[in-house]
Amino acid sequence: MSYVPPHLRNSTTTKTTTSTTLEPSTTQYQSFNSHSSQLHQFKTAAAATAANGSSRNNNNNSASVFSNAARRSSVNLVPDPVLSQWKPSERVLALTPEQTQEVRLRLNVDVAVPSESSPAPPPIESFTDMCLHSSIMKDIAFHEYSTPTSIQAQAMPVALAGRDLLGCAETGSGKTAAFAIPMIQHCLAQPPVRRGDGPLALVLAPTRELAQQIEKEVKAFSRSLESFKTAIVVGGTNIAEQRSELRAGVNIVVATPGRFIDHLQQGNTSLSRISYVVLDEADRMLDMGFEPQIKEVMRNLPEKHQTLLFSATMPVEIESLAQEYLTDPVRVKVGKVSSPTANVAQFLEKVSENEKMDQLLTLLVQESTQAERSGHPFPLTIVFVERKTRCDEVADALVAQGLHAVALHGGRSQSEREAALRDFRNGSTNILVATDVASRGLDVTGVAHVLNLDLPKAMEDYVHRIGRTGRAGSTGRATSFCTDRDMFLVAQIKKAIADVESGNTVAFATGKVARRKEREAAAAQKEAIAVSRFSSTGPTSIKVEDKYRYMITPSLVKAEGSADGAWED
Repeated sequence: MSYVPPHLRNSTTTKTTTSTTLEPSTTQYQSFNSHSSQLHQFKTAAAATAANGSSRNNNNNSASVFSNAARRSSVNLVPDPVLSQWKPSERVLALTPEQTQEVRLRLNVDVAVPSESSPAPPPIESFTDMCLHSSIMKDIAFHEYSTPTSIQAQAMPVALAGRDLLGCAETGSGKTAAFAIPMIQHCLAQPPVRRGDGPLALVLAPTRELAQQIEKEVKAFSRSLESFKTAIVVGGTNIAEQRSELRAGVNIVVATPGRFIDHLQQGNTSLSRISYVVLDEADRMLDMGFEPQIKEVMRNLPEKHQTLLFSATMPVEIESLAQEYLTDPVRVKVGKVSSPTANVAQFLEKVSENEKMDQLLTLLVQESTQAERSGHPFPLTIVFVERKTRCDEVADALVAQGLHAVALHGGRSQSEREAALRDFRNGSTNILVATDVASRGLDVTGVAHVLNLDLPKAMEDYVHRIGRTGRAGSTGRATSFCTDRDMFLVAQIKKAIADVESGNTVAFATGKVARRKEREAAAAQKEAIAVSRFSSTGPTSIKVEDKYRYMITPSLVKAEGSADGAWED
């Protein structure tokens, strides 16, 4: 189908299925008549839109674009997708349920399926047993991938079998390859992409950096396929180049939601051939407000498609998204999701706000001196800060001390962000000062130290930040400067550290609902502290009813907290 933007849709038109089922031995095509009918609906909607108010010209242009897109679709008949024809090796097929469960226990993988669904495919601990396309196997060997990680061992067979998947694994677990390799295999089974066709597969990611990282991995496993094309569609880059690439025809698009919607609205690509969709870091996309764009894409996909949703956390919002857009999904969970990893040594240092910069400079200068004396390179370090302006200020201060530092935040141009990451990855810059744009999905090998100059507002963000180190089995260190205003989060961190050290599973709620409850609890704690201060210092003869206490708290906090900066934002 060609994408129709909301303002061109006929609200009275009901959605109809346009695919026709033919004999398995024939190529399946959508009927020409259904496309002609759809084209008529587009023109009708466009004509109606053109008659509306002050936006007449803009809407007319959009109508023209989508009418043209529909006309192209009616001429270029869209083949139905070829759904899974994959089978694993005979050895895997011969596994008993008991043996399958034994492998899952060894991999620390938890698998669940709806009660009415067929069992999930067993995990596969060897790429050879996955019976992948020979070109993919060649590229796996080229990159020296020897054994699948836990998430790959279980998620890849599920994806290869054509099942919808809800995957949850901690950072650095290898989940990008878990969906990228089956995605390439799926695309190779489809009729060839022609000029003017939309992509066969789509990956949506929350940030430009993560999208670039995913595209790099997709290209790594398709390097032996000469005619296989991948496009990256993100903001901050030349949209004309992206338009040309999309219209020429690509197999896979990796995109951020906003820019992909832009291209759909301009008629540069379509959803008509997409049969494999991945929502990566879906929890982060919801946090960043991309839910309307995600729903816009998902609601306009062809009826026959496979959806994989990956998330580092499982808030209620993700459960809701899964229920709406996944069909009988296999749920795969690996390890202790959303918990501080035991591979990271965590340290909390209480300092005043005014002392933070001095403490940071002292710590990093000392580490630089020690590295020089030992003849070792300065360890790769990420310094997280709260605001963009502070990010630049800190990076400049570090450079002034003779350290190699660079800033990364949303206010930088795309070329600046790419240059910062490139320099950090190759080691020419060993300190990356960043906002939370770098807290998710950023995979840089060898990050030894994460420093929280400013602690985040929520435990969930803290976990993702320190997850930039201690990845793929290596060890790391996390140092966090905290002030009185961080007391609520510090209590959570201390409990999580104690749980990790004792070997217990760390469990805490995630998502927007959980964050709202955290804010409410933190506010209640502040109020309790303020009231306690008033009780101990104020006149004992004054009694304030509970329902009026909120009236005295702000002034007391300001008066008593002005000396040490307590609770100031």
